Amino acid sequence: MGRGKFKSKPTGRRQFSTPEDLLAGTSNRPRSFRQKEAEEQEESEEVSEEEEGSDDETRQKSKGTQGIIEIENPNLAKPKNLKARDVDTGKTTELSRREREELEKQRAHEHYMRLQEQGKTEQSRKDLERLALIRQQRAEAAKKREEEKAAKEQKKAEARK
Repeated sequence: MGRGKFKSKPTGRRQFSTPEDLLAGTSNRPRSFRQKEAEEQEESEEVSEEEEGSDDETRQKSKGTQGIIEIENPNLAKPKNLKARDVDTGKTTELSRREREELEKQRAHEHYMRLQEQGKTEQSRKDLERLALIRQQRAEAAKKREEEKAAKEQKKAEARK
């Protein structure tokens, strides 16, 4: 079948399995992939069977002196899979220095913003003074405009007479 101007390379063509091939189990994947998948499935089945059988045994087998000496090493690799019944909900993890500093920074900022809203900080006092001054200037300017407008209307009224 013609593919156009360029020749196709024997390794460059991709073959996609059709839904019928997938259902029939005759996909075009190499046999090595199928063997690896089968081995992984068998291992996962064995692991799940071991987990079901080891409900009585809650302690893991320890290496060397791990079981003898209780240590709190933060760099020690911890078991990643914890069961729901093994999780201690009362225990709180300590925050790292960066996390602690981040929380302190957020709290300080929130506290400052609360004081700012109440008008108790130096910056908020300056802002309120500036705002009061601007309002006063605007009020004076509006009053002056009103007087000029009234004066203009008076002149018009006199000119009509």
